[in-house]
Amino acid sequence: MVTAEPLPTVETAKSLGLLPEEFEKIIEILGRTPNFTELSLYSVMWSEHCSYKNSILQIKTLPRSGGRLLVSAGEENAGLVDIGEGWACAFKIESHNHPSAIEPYQGAATGVGGIHRDIFTMGARPIAALNSLRFGKPDNVRMKRLIAGVVKGIGDYGNCFGVPTVGGEVYFYDCYHHDILVNAMSVGIVRIGETVSATAGGPGNPVFIVGSATGKDGIHGATFASADLTENSHEDLPAVQVGDPFQEKLLLEAALEAIKTGAIVGMQDMGAAGIACSTSEMSARAHCGMRIDLDKVPQRQANMKAWEILLSESQERMLIVCKPGQEDVLKAIFDKWDLPCERIGETTEGSLLEYYWHGEKVAEVPAQSLVLGGGAPVYVREQREPAYLADIARFRLEDIPEPTDLRKAAQQLWASPNIASKRWITRQYDSMVRTSTVTTNRPADAAVVYVKGTRKALAMTTDCNSAYVYADPYRGAMIAVCEAARNITCAGGTPVAITNCLNFGNPYHPEVYYQFAQAIRGMGDACRKLNTPVTGGNVSFYNQYTENGKVIPVYPTPTIGMLGILDDWEQLMTLDFKAEGDQIYLLGHSRNDLGSSEYLREVHQVEHSPCPYFDLEEEYHLLTTLRQLIAERLVRSAHDVSDGGLFVTLMECAMPRTLGFTVSSPAGLRKDAWLFGEAQSRVVVSVAPERIEAFERFLCECQQPFTRIGEVRGDRVYIDNTDWGPVREWADTYEHRLEEIMH
Repeated sequence: MVTAEPLPTVETAKSLGLLPEEFEKIIEILGRTPNFTELSLYSVMWSEHCSYKNSILQIKTLPRSGGRLLVSAGEENAGLVDIGEGWACAFKIESHNHPSAIEPYQGAATGVGGIHRDIFTMGARPIAALNSLRFGKPDNVRMKRLIAGVVKGIGDYGNCFGVPTVGGEVYFYDCYHHDILVNAMSVGIVRIGETVSATAGGPGNPVFIVGSATGKDGIHGATFASADLTENSHEDLPAVQVGDPFQEKLLLEAALEAIKTGAIVGMQDMGAAGIACSTSEMSARAHCGMRIDLDKVPQRQANMKAWEILLSESQERMLIVCKPGQEDVLKAIFDKWDLPCERIGETTEGSLLEYYWHGEKVAEVPAQSLVLGGGAPVYVREQREPAYLADIARFRLEDIPEPTDLRKAAQQLWASPNIASKRWITRQYDSMVRTSTVTTNRPADAAVVYVKGTRKALAMTTDCNSAYVYADPYRGAMIAVCEAARNITCAGGTPVAITNCLNFGNPYHPEVYYQFAQAIRGMGDACRKLNTPVTGGNVSFYNQYTENGKVIPVYPTPTIGMLGILDDWEQLMTLDFKAEGDQIYLLGHSRNDLGSSEYLREVHQVEHSPCPYFDLEEEYHLLTTLRQLIAERLVRSAHDVSDGGLFVTLMECAMPRTLGFTVSSPAGLRKDAWLFGEAQSRVVVSVAPERIEAFERFLCECQQPFTRIGEVRGDRVYIDNTDWGPVREWADTYEHRLEEIMH
């Protein structure tokens, strides 16, 4: 019998984030009214953050197997990809948005810690971290505090943990003024066959909790992440976890050592929903039950209640299911690393999760009823095309006056924090620890980290221009996937798979759900074309703020984390111009297109306009051709045209070696569209004079459109024979602009 408690009502359920019909479903599952502890279990496990109840049917339309994938999406804590020579790569991206908006330092730090645990609980050693950040405009005190806190949290945790932060992206838009986005990605490597699953195995196995002691931080964190932010959300500050990177480093080494002993049946990180999540998901995968004695869980705070221990999201903890008879082996390893390792229960026959508190049963629920794919509810919400799309469709390029002073327009664009260097942020991250990062001092479109003991390297990137997705959710999501693939390809890699972090507003709002469904459709179409299946990821709804009754959602932001492979790390292609006399070419078509460009926002104050030109077939052909060009060493540099257009691309190629260039615009195009437009499927390459004939012949044979636009020359910038000044002056503005704003 479960310990008698005052029974909760439907109002109690609503206060925990459950719908009235979900409360009725719980009563139907249990055959009785749940007590408060049981209701709390369902509230966290049926939250959007854990159950994906409003998103899973859409997500299942994505390509989730095939290619180099060793496990299908959702089977394990992270995706697993075969990278050759007996090695596999585990990688994943997740959000920590709401906690970071309330407490930026710990919110961001624990996001980094949590995603690394997802990797090493599979048996993989993390070798790289990336991030994708969204903030409001960095020109007010509150936003500066959030930016500084998030960046310091990411840097401090990653630097202390000893994994390099090698890449990422940062955007600043007004829509993120209240709801900032903090997405963290981890990449690890493991020998094929040496991974461990998040399963309980079967009945009769001892269950251990290892790592840090349990406190009251993070209680109902999953529920907190599944609700809109309001002006009162600061009252939920206890829901933000507190991290300890030094403890996590010990946990990493102990876990990897324990896996090698063969004593572990299964292991899972205690992220969202803590013990509740790990016990239910591991049991459900193995079709068994568990008996857990919550009073045996090491606690760092006095007078904790059973339900608090069950739901706590204290960091640096994992649940391990051990092979019978191997308990002493497991404990010896964790004792060596000075980490708590306490047996708190065992797996059982049947399907029930039974939680005890000092000998009294405080909760009893079927494991399957709690989890995605079991009893967790699944919904498809109403969709409605957003009204603002009609306003965007009325945009006319001819209504935008061409500037009389292109250089002045370029300076305005160049000063945008979305264009300027993010070095003020990235210099706070250690990119060189572990000495595997190839791109620390060799600038490339993607980060490249080599796999020690082999010739192989991994290319990785995070990408999403959310302004494009806002303007056209379907095409914008396709562009996010393809820009990631373009960056991987420009760096010399072959794209193989993606992970995603889907950041949207409230799914109960039909216009938001339309954005979500269309973005999923676009992502799926692009991934199928590029043969880059989705390995898994994270859905983060409710990224909107309610103030004085007005709802302010973020732009739809389906962040793409992409993995690519270089069979030899010396295949790396950098973006910088190499020598005077090299010829500059543009692969792809230039167009009279300024859609959703930073130029329109900064120079003409046009906030919203159509998505830039994009064609999936053109993109596929460009990527195929570019890979061959790089493999044949027909180009000396490669850099894709993206934010800020061709001008920004050329300047980024020029600055690393302070090499200038002269370029000429084509007839028949607006000069501002040619220089600042962001039409897709374009790459700037430089070619040595002695390779020009072979280069052009190859492109003609491939039927790849290209234009010879200029030459690398001197240390100044010339556009249509007009001197725009020395590269060094432009570089000085670029390097210091964000720092000036922040200070």
